[in-house]
Amino acid sequence: MTSTFMEQPQVGLAPVVDIEQLSVKFSSKRGEVTALDNVDLTIPKGEFLSIAGPSGCGKSTLLKVVAGLTQASSGTAKLRDTIVEGPRRDIGYVFQRAALLEWRNVRGNILIQAEMRGMDKAKAANRADMLIAMTGLSGFENAMPHELSGGMQQRVSLCRALLHEPDVLLMDEPFGALDALTRERMNIELHRIWRETGTTVILVTHSVAEAVFLANRVVVMSPRPGRILETINVPLGNDRDYGDTMEHPEFVRIAARVRDLLGATHASD
Repeated sequence: MTSTFMEQPQVGLAPVVDIEQLSVKFSSKRGEVTALDNVDLTIPKGEFLSIAGPSGCGKSTLLKVVAGLTQASSGTAKLRDTIVEGPRRDIGYVFQRAALLEWRNVRGNILIQAEMRGMDKAKAANRADMLIAMTGLSGFENAMPHELSGGMQQRVSLCRALLHEPDVLLMDEPFGALDALTRERMNIELHRIWRETGTTVILVTHSVAEAVFLANRVVVMSPRPGRILETINVPLGNDRDYGDTMEHPEFVRIAARVRDLLGATHASD
């Protein structure tokens, strides 16, 4: 079931991500576990897609398959019409924790991406300056990780992931460890950055409010083995204010539907 959607990004273009009949199984001494079962998902260029579901439903596994970090047991995941068969260097990935190098300052942590990829130093430096300004880190270029708040550390992580200008950004619960107020601010910043860059974003989250506020579409997954229960379009436009959006009747309706699908009205917000 899919709701009516307004402002669908880049309709008619070939999908950036195309997942067909994807299943992932893991084997251990205790037997075989099916993490994902027969998942189909198409993501057009420029879309912001949120994936919500209970713990252990395979949300992070799905991201890792798209990134080439986990192998599909059956089915396929494609990036720009190419089957993903190994780690991809042409994406950005933001993890649950910032994972910054404690001995490098903000600028150094961002530029480690350039060093690993052999990017042109001048171009990388200019790009880093632009991202630092875009994410509100100006003035903190020389700060060390222990001098930064959790939200600022995640901003650095986001800059690092965007340094090489990926057209696909994967985000695995990036704000889960932040306090509620900081998380709201980061959601607003992320939505603004997405609008400005046009990057295709796939976000995994446990937060219903976060999933609906940020996304063009919300994919709701079942408990393990992970299957797509429903894909819900979010007709709220792309210029969203946190307070007004949260009170919008469509936001309330969609959030209630997501909670209903998850089977728990106390889903984490």
